[in-house]
Amino acid sequence: MESIAVSIVIPVFDEEDVLSETYRRLTTVMEKIGQSYELIFVNDGSQDGSRVILEELARKDQRVRVIHFSRNFGHQAAITAGMDYARGRAVIVIDADLQDPPEVIPEMLTKWREGYEVVYGKRIKREGETFFKRFTALLFYRLLQKMTNVDIPLDTGDFRLLDRKVVEVMRLLREKNRFVRGLVSWIGFRQVALPYVREKRFAGETKYPLRKMLKLAWDGMTSFSDKPLKIASYVGFLLSLVSFVYLLVIIISKLLGKSTVPGWASLAVINLFFSGIILVILGVMGEYIGRIYDEAKGRPLYIVEKITGESSTKDERS
Repeated sequence: MESIAVSIVIPVFDEEDVLSETYRRLTTVMEKIGQSYELIFVNDGSQDGSRVILEELARKDQRVRVIHFSRNFGHQAAITAGMDYARGRAVIVIDADLQDPPEVIPEMLTKWREGYEVVYGKRIKREGETFFKRFTALLFYRLLQKMTNVDIPLDTGDFRLLDRKVVEVMRLLREKNRFVRGLVSWIGFRQVALPYVREKRFAGETKYPLRKMLKLAWDGMTSFSDKPLKIASYVGFLLSLVSFVYLLVIIISKLLGKSTVPGWASLAVINLFFSGIILVILGVMGEYIGRIYDEAKGRPLYIVEKITGESSTKDERS
């Protein structure tokens, strides 16, 4: 089998409007580099015309392989599958929406040849995004860094190059609620940032609405930190202290003969407040227990329905 220098992993979910342009720009960049490469598109259960377009790309270009999931398993599972099936000595992960410009890839390869095992894109500017998206992204990365025990670089996504030895280690990490960029930071190796300007989408709408962003943020924090549990404990102790002080105030007021007419409204508010705090704490604990349950079930991260492309090999990893 021919040795492949670079594998490019492209997760795809309902990206029919942009796939042809993504393929054109990626092949243009890689042909200028002049090294052997493969494009691995991971179709994460798309419901639009993405499947047909990808099948056509694989039919006309032997360097294209397409992994079709049996359903939508999520962006992080799609990245994982791409790494599992990649054969290159370097593996580059890039989204299909072209917000991460393929033209940065040659600079990543230059850093790789200098000896870095991980080259991650660092966004110095985000074009075509709303103030809300930029603000929440800024808040997310800084909160994540404060809450986790791993040094996850600020303003980075999954656009990065991984050396073969890093990919082999990543294949060993099969946790269900994945936060790939955090896992890459956790495993170590020589890593370096590559600044770039994130472009606006070439076409279509974002596939990462606020709901998915919040889930990704929560996965990141709970996968690498027990601080939410500690904060819940601190809140519990603080409220207990406040309650005790309030009890002393009532007792002292009674002893001093001051009227302490009970008020149902204030009592109800206090009860609701403390009940809410208790439920929040139980919810945080439940999240961690739920993740233990997910791991205990032992289900695969994804299920492959079909692989299309030259020299496609069946790999049992999932």
